[in-house]
Amino acid sequence: MEKERLDRSQAGAGRKTWPRFGIARTASAVASFLLVSASSAAFAGDASCRASQPVFSGPTGLERVASRLRHHEPVRVLAIGSSSTQGIGASSPDFSYPAQLQADLTRMGKGTVTVENAGKGGETISETVGRLEAALKSSKPDLVIWQVGTNDAIKGGDEARFSTLLRQGIDAAQALGVEVVLVDQQYYPAIKDLNRYERFVSLVGATAAAEQVPVFSRYALMKGWGERSSDVLHSMLSGDGFHMGDHGYDCMAQLIAEGLHSIAAPKGTTPNLAVTAAARP
Repeated sequence: MEKERLDRSQAGAGRKTWPRFGIARTASAVASFLLVSASSAAFAGDASCRASQPVFSGPTGLERVASRLRHHEPVRVLAIGSSSTQGIGASSPDFSYPAQLQADLTRMGKGTVTVENAGKGGETISETVGRLEAALKSSKPDLVIWQVGTNDAIKGGDEARFSTLLRQGIDAAQALGVEVVLVDQQYYPAIKDLNRYERFVSLVGATAAAEQVPVFSRYALMKGWGERSSDVLHSMLSGDGFHMGDHGYDCMAQLIAEGLHSIAAPKGTTPNLAVTAAARP
């Protein structure tokens, strides 16, 4: 499947209107990639998207991207991964998380932000890492958001090889000065081998910590939705009970956008969203 470039003026067009929450700011944003606190009062108006625990973690900030956003310079984001990036489960491509992320970042007034959707359904990491390396060589983005690991966990991939390939992709980006955010696996009710699945979730976190890159923990976010209410989780999923639907992708985009916005806040800004120092659970 060819990569789909979403036009900035079209991204998120016609998207459904879900409850929104406030813009995250923090005075020390670029010192560490901050965690959005689930207990924050800012989430009170958006009960459906509220996380039961922090969903962003990582030991370092995205200094280059933060600087570009702060100075309203153009930012190019490559969103790569499998079906969750492609937008399987959404009612249209405009409701995929990359399209909604571009719309959110544009709405926040952070200059020209272009999010390229390079999702390809069904891929495992061995296929995605090759496409990532090719994309980095052909057109260097400012930021890679890499959604990874679900199909490897489900299809019985080798855990050591998974970690090696994940490091390989991160290293390829960092060698070119491209910053990386990882998005870990989704949670869904019908996970067959929970122990194995969660080992792969942990591998994403452990590799990210070793490589000094932040993680958006979609697994923790979605599992928290399910623990709060099966109805809440169901509202985030598509009809197959596995992929996210429009609302789930919308919440995912909102939270990623808020995290990116927070790291770009000028130093000394008074926070209006509770945050904590990064420490992956």
